[in-house]
Amino acid sequence: MPPFYDTTAVKKPTNLSINSDLLSKARKRKINLSATLERALVRQLRLAEQEAWKKENREAIEALNDLSEKHGLFSDSFREFG
Repeated sequence: MPPFYDTTAVKKPTNLSINSDLLSKARKRKINLSATLERALVRQLRLAEQEAWKKENREAIEALNDLSEKHGLFSDSFREFG
């Protein structure tokens, strides 16, 4: 899956506040904080995008579900299970 952001964009220094115990443990394990934050942000942004899409398309999804309930699915005639 291609990234949905510019992975070649310049990195920008940022100040953050983080739980001191988490920071200490992460440094002890030599965890790359920048890379970890970027991965976490990608996950959160994908979730936010999914939720926004669902909200924006809720009416169309409901209409399609109603249509399917009333008339069935095209694939129903091809189904080989109960």
